[in-house]
Amino acid sequence: MNIFEILGPVMVGPSSSHTAGAVRIGYMARKILGETPVKAQIQLHGSFAATGSGHGTDRALLAGLLGMEPDDSRIPYSRQVAHESGLAFSFENVNLRDAHPNTAVLTVWGKEGNQVKVQASSLGGGRIMVNQIDGIRVDFTGEKPTLIVQNEDKPGVLADICYARYSQDVNIATLQLYRNQKGGYAFTIAETDTDISEDVIQALPHMQGILKVIRIASEEEK
Repeated sequence: MNIFEILGPVMVGPSSSHTAGAVRIGYMARKILGETPVKAQIQLHGSFAATGSGHGTDRALLAGLLGMEPDDSRIPYSRQVAHESGLAFSFENVNLRDAHPNTAVLTVWGKEGNQVKVQASSLGGGRIMVNQIDGIRVDFTGEKPTLIVQNEDKPGVLADICYARYSQDVNIATLQLYRNQKGGYAFTIAETDTDISEDVIQALPHMQGILKVIRIASEEEK
C-alpha cells in the first residue's frame, strides 16, 4: 500500500470517485486518442448517471479530456473552457450490462481525424480501470507506465512487441492480449516496471502488423 492509497488523491472535490476518478477517465481517453479532442459524446452509467451532476462528474470528465489533472482549479469551469477551446460535447445516460456503477463511455474525435471509444470505471480514491477500447475488452489502470499496442491478430506480432521492449531493457510487470475475433484486431497491453523509452515508441510502428502505439505515463512521471 502506498501513500496515495492511504491519503487519497490531491484533487478538486467533492468526490474522489465522481470527480477525481472522472477526471482521470477523461484524461485517459485523451491519451488513448493520441491527439487534442474536438468532439466528445459521453455516456454515464449507474451512479455516474444518477448523482454525477451534483458531484460534478460531467465537468470532471470534460476537464480530463481537456488535459487537466484532478488538482486543477479550472475543473468547475471546464464546460466554459471546453467551449473556448473548441471542444464540442454532449452527455446522455445509458444502462450498461455488467458494468461498475461509476462507469462512463467516451466516444472522442481528434482534430487530426482519429476516433476512439473508451469505457472506464472509477473505483474509488481516484483510481480507475479502463474496461474497453473500441468495443474490445481490456483491463488496466494506467498507474504503472503502460504501453498500448493495437495490432493485427496474427503469429509473430506479440513476439516482436516483446523483443522491442527487451532490447531496450524494459521489464514487463504484466502483459495482456485482447482481441475482437481470431485473425482480427487486438490490443496488447504491457505495464512495465520502468519508463518506456522513446526508442521503443518509435520502433514499434514500423513493425509489420502494428497499427497504433500509445504510451501512458505512470502517476509518478506526470
